[in-house]
Amino acid sequence: MKRTIIPELLDSDSGTAAEIAAALADLRMVNRWFGGAATMCRLVREVARRTGKRELSLLDVGGASGDIPVHAARELAREGVRLAFVVLDRSAAHLNGTRRAVSGDALALPFGDCSFDLVGSSLFTHHLEPGELVRFINESLRVARVAALVNDLRRSPAHLALIYAGFPLYRSRLARHDGPASVRRAYTPGELRELLQATRAGAVEVGNHYLCRMGAIAWRQVPARGQKF
Repeated sequence: MKRTIIPELLDSDSGTAAEIAAALADLRMVNRWFGGAATMCRLVREVARRTGKRELSLLDVGGASGDIPVHAARELAREGVRLAFVVLDRSAAHLNGTRRAVSGDALALPFGDCSFDLVGSSLFTHHLEPGELVRFINESLRVARVAALVNDLRRSPAHLALIYAGFPLYRSRLARHDGPASVRRAYTPGELRELLQATRAGAVEVGNHYLCRMGAIAWRQVPARGQKF
């Protein structure tokens, strides 16, 4: 299945305020039920396990209402890992009162070097063309002390079929348009690995996750088990 670029309506806020709010609500539902929140939680958990850190800070890029880091912080707290986070989105309207949030450019993050342990993103990298994705990860690695995390869709015909089957769950026409467009625009794990290997990362790990998700860790340096950063 060839990668196809189809403009997504939410990217340009092509809808009323109510439609945009409904589309963001649909995204929260997808993250909660279909692996988005769980994937990010697993990535952060793996960083905690490999580094031995029990307190981590995360910049969530393109995080909108911040539902994913909220879920991850709640789940990890039960395991004795404290996750503090800040959400960044290009649009202040998407943040919608999200606590600990800032509006900014993902390709020029408004933070100094090594400001957070982790810089992560969910359902964001498929919006970027290959050169932009490499630039974004390099910028993330500048701001991160430990690693950049990628949580995104896997492109496949089966995933596209699942998206169409889930149309009755969506409340927003924007989500019904953007869901299939996102899958067609997404990368495969092999493509993502190749792009991450072109960045400044010291090591790259890419894996498949629940229901057509993939997760990746781009480490600043190769971590030994229990290594302190």
